[in-house]
Amino acid sequence: MSVSKRKQYMYGIAPAMVTLLKQDQSVDLDAVRKLTDFLIEKGVHCLYPLGTTGEMYKLSLNERKAVAEAIIDQAAGRVPVYIHVGARSQSDVIELAQHAEKAGAAGIGAVTPSYFPTNPRELVEYYTAICNSLPQDFPVYLYNIPQLAVNDLTTAIVEEVAQKNKNVVGVKYSFNDFRRTLEYTRVKGGDFSVMHGADVLLAATMGLGCDGTITGVGVPYPEPFVALYDAIIAGDKEAVQVLQGFADDYANVLRNGSNMAYFKSALVRRGVVEDYQMKAPNLKLTEEEEAALTAELDALDARYAAYDPSFKVRIN
Repeated sequence: MSVSKRKQYMYGIAPAMVTLLKQDQSVDLDAVRKLTDFLIEKGVHCLYPLGTTGEMYKLSLNERKAVAEAIIDQAAGRVPVYIHVGARSQSDVIELAQHAEKAGAAGIGAVTPSYFPTNPRELVEYYTAICNSLPQDFPVYLYNIPQLAVNDLTTAIVEEVAQKNKNVVGVKYSFNDFRRTLEYTRVKGGDFSVMHGADVLLAATMGLGCDGTITGVGVPYPEPFVALYDAIIAGDKEAVQVLQGFADDYANVLRNGSNMAYFKSALVRRGVVEDYQMKAPNLKLTEEEEAALTAELDALDARYAAYDPSFKVRIN
């Protein structure tokens, strides 16, 4: 896929945005807008809210619509916004997908059905129903995260869905199977966008033909990921090795996305928000966890600032 065509779809560093909440756990749209600005100003290439990192299943449809509208409006065309619309029922997915298209999103992503097993025929029909509910030139990304959603999108299923629905332009893959990753890049004869969820393997996955990463760690810390992508494109192998190491270090300190409270706590550190909340039943970090995170980030931020003197921990 050519660079010019690739940039019509998702590419580069696409943060999987957290959903920021008020004390009463309602969505904080002002904070969502501030996070949108923060990420764009740090040079990210696309935005991908309301997915796993955005606590999608814990939000109501109205909350998800309000967040989508706020991000699309705040981005104001500066970067493409792809709204994740996966939900518990097919009718909710279609409702969210149609809302995203009308709200001005660049496209959508939709995770497989979860909890209940589905067979290949059902998965093809599921995505076909979503695609048929939208204009045929509105980009749709499939989203495969089998370790959480239970259902796996084999390459054969992805190929069938993509051949059957011309608005399917790519897939987000959040599992560390390099052979499957390579197979995905060959869907539709290679005319297919693959965004990987393994941000700590960006150099490797782009080497396989992926267009970039949808990153959770890059929400509070976009700088090393943007620099890493730039180094990969420039072919600067020495910088790639160093920056991939920083990406891995930040991922480890932030617990690799296993608890979104670490991402939100880090956004407090960065000055994006003054405080944070998790959507119940999940909770904020304990005082001991906060203290340990602060100590680890103090050391890592100092190392990264020594490498990149333009890096500032706080944005205000």
